[in-house]
Amino acid sequence: MEDSEDFGVWLGRQLRRKGLSQQGLGQELGLTRAAVSAWVTGRARPRPEVMVRIAEILETDVATLITRDADAGSDRPIGWYHRLAHHDGGREYGNAAAFAFDANLSVLAREATQNALDERLDPRRPVRVRFTLHELTGEHLHAFLSALKWDELESHYAAAAESRQKAGRVLAEGLRALREDASLLLLRIDDYNASGLTGPEYGDGRYAAVVRRQLDSHKSNDRAGGSYGLGKATLWAASRLGLVLINSTLSEAHEGRTARRVVGRLDLPWREVEGVAYAGPAWLGQPDSEKAHEGVSRSWWADERVVADLRLDRENDDPGTSFLVVGAHDAAGGSDTLEDLHAALGRALSDNFWAAMTSGRSTPALLEASVRALRNGEPVVAERRVDPLDRHPALVHALRAYIDGETVDELTAPGQVAATEVALAVPSLRTTGRRGVGSSHHAVLLVTQAADQDEQHSRIVCMRGNRMTVMARPPRNLGIGVDPFQAVLLAGFATGDDSSAAHAAEEFLRAAEPPEHDRWGVTDELTAAYANAPRRLSEFNAAMDTALRGVIGRRAMGRGTVGHEVLRKLLRLDLPPTASGRRRHPLVDRVVGKVDATGAWTLDVTLDVPQRDVGWQLSPVVKFDVRSGGRPSLEWAELSAKENCRVVEGRLVIDPDVRSARFGGVTAVSSHPVAAAMAGVIVDIQQVGEASA
Repeated sequence: MEDSEDFGVWLGRQLRRKGLSQQGLGQELGLTRAAVSAWVTGRARPRPEVMVRIAEILETDVATLITRDADAGSDRPIGWYHRLAHHDGGREYGNAAAFAFDANLSVLAREATQNALDERLDPRRPVRVRFTLHELTGEHLHAFLSALKWDELESHYAAAAESRQKAGRVLAEGLRALREDASLLLLRIDDYNASGLTGPEYGDGRYAAVVRRQLDSHKSNDRAGGSYGLGKATLWAASRLGLVLINSTLSEAHEGRTARRVVGRLDLPWREVEGVAYAGPAWLGQPDSEKAHEGVSRSWWADERVVADLRLDRENDDPGTSFLVVGAHDAAGGSDTLEDLHAALGRALSDNFWAAMTSGRSTPALLEASVRALRNGEPVVAERRVDPLDRHPALVHALRAYIDGETVDELTAPGQVAATEVALAVPSLRTTGRRGVGSSHHAVLLVTQAADQDEQHSRIVCMRGNRMTVMARPPRNLGIGVDPFQAVLLAGFATGDDSSAAHAAEEFLRAAEPPEHDRWGVTDELTAAYANAPRRLSEFNAAMDTALRGVIGRRAMGRGTVGHEVLRKLLRLDLPPTASGRRRHPLVDRVVGKVDATGAWTLDVTLDVPQRDVGWQLSPVVKFDVRSGGRPSLEWAELSAKENCRVVEGRLVIDPDVRSARFGGVTAVSSHPVAAAMAGVIVDIQQVGEASA
């Protein structure tokens, strides 16, 4: 069987579990130790009739020897293993990694979901993450604590809570709440279509990186958002009891199995219990039978009843992992009821992962997320899928337009999304043997108008990799009078680019992020790995601002060129005043223009058109804007329809259901009383047969 564990490896573990040596098995079979050794090392396989005798000795059946999808004989008792104190007298009064983040649910949701995104298995489907808040009381609480083997932990908690260090005070509060309130809050985070905690118990792999080690990121690909290996610590930090249980369905078989790999990890400070000193962490699992790790609790393959008792049952066989935070709390202090916590998680997921949850017409989203709340197994708040449109409609609109290839070069009508490139000069690496020179990456800036319900706007929301929001920075030097907008900066793989330049940008920006992954700035890793890194980051920020000014029409005058600011001052919109109530006439919304090589004004004009039952016939008029005297009218050398209108005998014809129209025009140089560069122009529109509109 392709996914089955090698027979020799399986047989060796069964002998250790039974406490039977290779020589002892040989004696019971009437064979030599060398024959058994050949089986264990994979050099030979026993004959069918010998397999029957081996099954009898191991207290199992022949089918188990063939499939090797379970261990033989009875399971070893599940229990807690507490690491003994260091022989050199060193003490840790808590897990330092847990203090790298705030212990609130928003941070936990961000870090846990990013880790799930980093481990997405099938790129054709989104990774699905579900958060379940579950409050236990009464018999439900007692049953859970019994399954958790709480009686093995109470003395350790009591000793650890006596510590005057911060970790001890948090534990003391957690124990007080459990005893006095007689309730316990669980927070389970399930991911599906993820890799699962694959790999050996103690060697390199995803499992050991999460369960056995600190500061081991062990990401499966270079698109990962995380890099410090600290994010998993938020799970334990969010528990007042420092306790997390795990159930993983593996994408790659381990020991011939994939389903229900279960383990628990407890992080406590140094403590002394009944005269024995303990270092800190403890593990819930099955006593290991390997000589090098004898007695240490290792993960075990649990049955469905056990995972149900531990509140770890998963809804299907899709690979991924369930983390259960025992004694969950929100250190931010703003949420206490299940309803409040449910809402806080939904907001955090939407704010940090709206982009990852955005899909296109033919492109699936990277992520689906939902939140539910239970009390003793009964729904309190039904499961709700997080919809990014609820909180970030304009941002979702901008990204969706980019995914679907519907962006424009400049904003000329409401609802459009402009896309422009932003250069990132990735500096060279200091290390030898890798890229000796820097590279240039083209990030993408998307800009659109803000939505009415946007709580926050007029910022540049920056992201890379799997499109988790890294930061939202205010742009600089935009000037006054800018309409509210939304801007999204896509860098690295977030652009959809897979070139070497995109890979280099990912590495550079990842190195520029602190453990919280909430900004791009100078870090020790960045300055150690790259030359001129601070300068390149500063140039990147400046390039974002320049690109944004270009899109929204606030360009600074360049040295040695005809300044765009000069043209802006020459070009004016003549907007008639509007009375209160519903507007009855079309208005000039925007004019973009320049003086061409022949001395004519070339104009691009967007109109804001109110709806009515009949269409509009309009006469566009262009005039020189002079300081004194009347404004001389100019003639059109050319009029052309661009969007939602027609040009008929010098008139603009607009249909009734149109809200925005756009036309172009070129002035006749022969009608200019002075050179075009010496005066500005205004554009006016008149309804045919009526006065100026």
